[in-house]
Amino acid sequence: MASTGGNTGEPWTAETKSKFDGKDRSEFLDPCQEAATKSIRCLHRNQGDRTMCSDYFQAYRDCKKIWIEKRRIESKRGGNA
Repeated sequence: MASTGGNTGEPWTAETKSKFDGKDRSEFLDPCQEAATKSIRCLHRNQGDRTMCSDYFQAYRDCKKIWIEKRRIESKRGGNA
């Protein structure tokens, strides 16, 4: 299996929240873009062999899960997420 090269970091920080809140509704913002990019690069390196990139895919899913959960919690608290 390929190594993810370390943790991608916390996806929902104060900086990310500020960017998300300040963007236009039509503008796309993905705080997990780094993990997504690593997944795509892995696929390119391995000629599309998804089994070689499962660690990268899992890192992306984990990042998205954390991001969505934090947004959900903040929304319940009355935040603008």
